[in-house]
Amino acid sequence: MSFKLKMNHSAKKTDSNIVLNLDLPFDRSNSLLSRSIQILETVHPYICAVKINRQLVLPLGLFNGVQKLLGLAQDLELPTIMDCKINDVGHTNKIIAEYYYKAGFDAVTANPFIGWEQGLQPVFEVAQQMRRGVILLVYMSHKAAAEGYGQTIQNPKTGQLSPQYVAFAEKALSWNADGAVVGATYPEKIREVYKILGDKVPIYSPGVGVQGGDVEPTIKAGAHYLLVGRTITLSENPAETAKRIRDVAKRCLK
Repeated sequence: MSFKLKMNHSAKKTDSNIVLNLDLPFDRSNSLLSRSIQILETVHPYICAVKINRQLVLPLGLFNGVQKLLGLAQDLELPTIMDCKINDVGHTNKIIAEYYYKAGFDAVTANPFIGWEQGLQPVFEVAQQMRRGVILLVYMSHKAAAEGYGQTIQNPKTGQLSPQYVAFAEKALSWNADGAVVGATYPEKIREVYKILGDKVPIYSPGVGVQGGDVEPTIKAGAHYLLVGRTITLSENPAETAKRIRDVAKRCLK
């Protein structure tokens, strides 16, 4: 089963389009793993997938503590995404992707800035061989996103001017990416990107809650999945918060 189909199947099964960003803050007490497991076990009825960033991989270890999280996610039948933002030369990118896929992740994120040939092509090839996914960063959720993703560029072949994120959305479509990240803090960008991608490449939107993104405009602009982290993980009742966000999203999807 392809990653797109796996996500679609999970969303239908769980009746949720919420991806949990399991990105906890620095902790000297060595409780990161136990806290992460507790949160995942508590909120899993209300999410359709789990995303992990390097801030957990670095302290826990890819083939140590992270394996326990991936094993738990697998037991709960939840797809897993490694938010590694691959952004190097091709041979290095290939090895990075192979490590994460062999560790058990179903998909990785990657930065289209580096291009295709000797850039992300090896990642897509490995993903296809291993039946895994690649999600491209099209427009991130932070305030400075416009400095890179929003700049105006010139197509070297046609000379046409366009925003950088539009070019990235077009790459996501032509490269047959498994997803495109567009921040929930910029629903107008989601709307533009959705006009390019439609339902061929699903949009993943981070930034709901703490960063200022709202569920309703994000969904109505065309986002397929909401990536929610601190709003859930740092709340007093993660399960209750996850359920509330899931229910709001369900109402918006009707």
